[in-house]
Amino acid sequence: MSAFDWLPELLERLKADYVLVHAEPHTTSVGTARVLELDPEDWGRAASVMVKQGLRWAGGWADQLANQLGGDKLQINACLLHQGDVLLLRTQVPVTTPVLPAHTPHYPGADRMERHTQDMYGVMFSDHPDPRRWARHHAWGENEYPLRADFPRMGTRGDMPARTDDNYRFLQAQGAGLYEIPVGPVHAGIIEPGHFRFTAVGEQVLNLEQRLGYVHKGIEKIAVGRDAIGAARLAGRVSGDSTVAFTWAACMAMEQAAGIEVPQRANALRAIMAERERIANHMGDIGAICNDVGFAFAFYQFSRLRENLQRLSREVFGHRLMMDCVVPGGVRSDVDRNAVAKLHAALAPLKREMQELMPILYDNPSLEDRLITTGFLSESLARLLGATGYVGKASNCDLDARRDLAYSPYDRLTVKVPVFTDGDVLTRMRVRADEILISLELLDTLLIGLPEGDVRIDWPTPAAGSEGLGIVEGWRGEPWSTCASRKTARSHGCSRVTRAGSHGRPWNN
Repeated sequence: MSAFDWLPELLERLKADYVLVHAEPHTTSVGTARVLELDPEDWGRAASVMVKQGLRWAGGWADQLANQLGGDKLQINACLLHQGDVLLLRTQVPVTTPVLPAHTPHYPGADRMERHTQDMYGVMFSDHPDPRRWARHHAWGENEYPLRADFPRMGTRGDMPARTDDNYRFLQAQGAGLYEIPVGPVHAGIIEPGHFRFTAVGEQVLNLEQRLGYVHKGIEKIAVGRDAIGAARLAGRVSGDSTVAFTWAACMAMEQAAGIEVPQRANALRAIMAERERIANHMGDIGAICNDVGFAFAFYQFSRLRENLQRLSREVFGHRLMMDCVVPGGVRSDVDRNAVAKLHAALAPLKREMQELMPILYDNPSLEDRLITTGFLSESLARLLGATGYVGKASNCDLDARRDLAYSPYDRLTVKVPVFTDGDVLTRMRVRADEILISLELLDTLLIGLPEGDVRIDWPTPAAGSEGLGIVEGWRGEPWSTCASRKTARSHGCSRVTRAGSHGRPWNN
């Protein structure tokens, strides 16, 4: 870790560009992250300096400050990562005139998060290149913003018929032989709703525009005021296939705010569950990719392996997806020696089957024809969009929070990161397969060296005004969570939880 060795140079660059920094970074922090407070008019200019200095934009969110802290203000936040350090940028705008320069012109990956802040809080980003609604879909009136403090948790239009959303302007292309194919938002399977607009000529897809957010649940709002256990349970339900990673990020944020240190055995058990979650999801996706192009054999084999893995998770941890197994202060329950032995005994057969199955996939010409060059994402575009997880790794983005942020217990382990340059579906499948084998090695080390001791400590009352930030490496990328304790001394829990990387099962190849 660099311990912010790069920060003095950044501050000098900011000052040279007339950016006013209101807080000395060595005195203002959230957990291990440093905080820089900026004037609103400097918000966009600061981003232009950050991108030139190589900082990676990882997330953004808004908060309406409590009355005692100035209820007429919206606090805008952005999280940036550099050399294993976390930097938080903050500014405030009045609720009556919430106008702010955008980060998107400098960090295109900020596009959807800024549009989410626009839709949910009413912040207008003055130079945003795409001001269209992102998540609202006419569910609320023009001057209603669901995440503001005065908007009821249950909404205001539950008894009104749904209104059509037919004036959204999708990107247009014109020319001989062009046609559009609308798909969704309602699908035949159990996937989440999403609208996809294909523009194609013949079999060549010229453009695919997606519109998501149809099942916005207001999790940020209903997290406010919950106790720590309730906030963790809520975080685990943001995305069922990432319940361990999301809950871990939320608990990490709350534990920072409470100033507690989780026992080593608990963190090791969290990592064991997180690696099993990674393996299960990668297996499911490898099978699904093959099934989508008609190679049913692989779908059956990887579905079988995934099912066996999840049945063992249920036997040992009490739930197939290990939901609610990570709790504030540690884990819900310990595992005995017999359970550890079962988990360890399952590793070698799974590794052997992976080593037998993957060459069959790699040496199948029909499968290669359908996957090679499909869905190509160049390194330059991946970095521009902020791709993480297997999507970024397949496009030469060498990122992994387990290694780069080195949180416990990964700070005591060697985490290998598979990185490739081809950036197509076949390469993303290869990243998944390699990550499975790497996770099996990590599990072997974790199970053999599982520390003794407690698995949970008592939860204290966080001090009023305390904050925390949690970032972990999930199977798709890096879920992160923030929490803040106000005068009630009750944690807001994971009042902002997001995930990086690609999502939506049929389209995450």
